[in-house]
Order: sequence, then structure tokens, then C-alpha cells
Amino acid sequence: MISDASEPRSGRLAVWGNALLAGLVSPDDAAVAIRGDDAVHRVRGLPGEPGPVGLTLALGRLRALGVTGWRVALPVAGHPLGLSGPAEFNARALEAGEAVVGHGAAWGLVPSVTEAGPAGDVHVEVAWECLPVREAPPADVPSLGEAERELAEGLREATRVLSQLDVAGSGPVAEAAIDAYRARAEAGRAGLAPGYPPRAVRVLELAERVGLLVSVAYEHGHGGAVSASEMAARGEALRPVERVSRRARVAAYNAYVEERERGR
Repeated sequence: MISDASEPRSGRLAVWGNALLAGLVSPDDAAVAIRGDDAVHRVRGLPGEPGPVGLTLALGRLRALGVTGWRVALPVAGHPLGLSGPAEFNARALEAGEAVVGHGAAWGLVPSVTEAGPAGDVHVEVAWECLPVREAPPADVPSLGEAERELAEGLREATRVLSQLDVAGSGPVAEAAIDAYRARAEAGRAGLAPGYPPRAVRVLELAERVGLLVSVAYEHGHGGAVSASEMAARGEALRPVERVSRRARVAAYNAYVEERERGR
């Protein structure tokens, strides 16, 4: 499952894959940006390839197969955000908490992550499974304008909930929690690649801020809860805010494809 305070690998692949398709970055630069701090990324199940291949070859092959853009899906149970089917792909994406879906050709990629080594020296390998997808509008993805409006309300609600928690008034403890989440988010962030509209950059940054507040409230806010029912009520209050953050992030990542579609 993807934390709201971290950058999904599907986001990195989509934005730099789109920049590559637009001719704004080289294949090698796109691959380096997608890998980030991971040791290696491989793609399995690519049509015409008997075994795993590297990102550069995979993205080039998928382009040759007709992919003209990449969208992101960030599904959770009960909310298939960004997915369009079929059932097998949706199930894989739900298990991973993320996926990328090709536009122009019916292929998608779902990551699985393997970690090994001691703390501070973890070796991370990512295997992307290439699977067929259904060519249909993605589920529940807002426009950038809709996402921006929702985020304004989501930020107010997340701040309100956080202010009610004991951690919000505990001085250095609260600040340390927020700083730790912010550092983790910045360390994993690739941002948006060249070719994305400024509004998408703004929406992604605000969505990550809202997600940061939600993460702090979930994991550092139980000090004020004296009963299971109060903790459950807190979760109920935060779930809609978390959904707003995820919807906005997907809208930002998908802006490249949506802008191209509107320009036709």
C-alpha cells in the first residue's frame, strides 16, 4: 500500500514516460529518473520478450506497440481510482496499491517491490508486470480544476482534525513527527517531468501536503483517543480527506494525457 507521504513509483514512471513520449527527455534520462534510489527496475511479460527487460527497452517497445501516454491508478479497497479493468489487472493493481495504464494501446504495468539488506543499506528491486488493460475511461479521476477545489476543502478538514489531536498540541513531539514525514516525502519525490502544465504541479504539491497531514493524523494522533469508538470516528473523518488527496494526485499525474486529449 502506498503511503500518502510517499511518491508512488507509478507516478515516476508515468510522468517521465510521458516526457519521453513527448521527446523532452532521452530514454536513458527517463530510466534514471524512474529508478530514483532503487537499485534496478525490470519489466516482465512484455510482448515479444521471453524474460524481464530493462526500462529503456520496455518503454521503447510499448511505444512501438502504440502507447501514446501513461496514466496512473492509485486504488484502495472500495475505490478503484484510475482503473478501467479487466478484473485481473484491477486485482493486481489493488494488491500493489498502484499501477500505470497505457493510453493509445491496451497495456498496463503493475509494480512489485523486493527489499533486502540491513537498515540504511537496503537494496530495492522493482519488477513491473506488463498486462492487458481495458480501453475505457479510468474510474473516478477528476479534472485538475475539480481536484484543486476539492483540495482546498480537504486541507481545511485535515487541519481541523489534526488540531483536535493531542499530538497537535504537544510541541516538539508534533514538530518532529511532521518534519520526519516531510523529509520522507521530499526524499521520495520525483515531482512532475517536463511537459506538464503548471496547474498540475500546483495540484500535486497541495495533494502531497494534504496527504502529509493525513499520515501524521493517522500514525501520530492516537494520544487523544480514549476509546476504540473515538479512534474509529477519527478514521471516518480522515477517509474522505485521504480520498481527495489520492484523486488529486492521479489528476496531476494524468494531466499530460488529458491535456493532449483536449488539444485534439
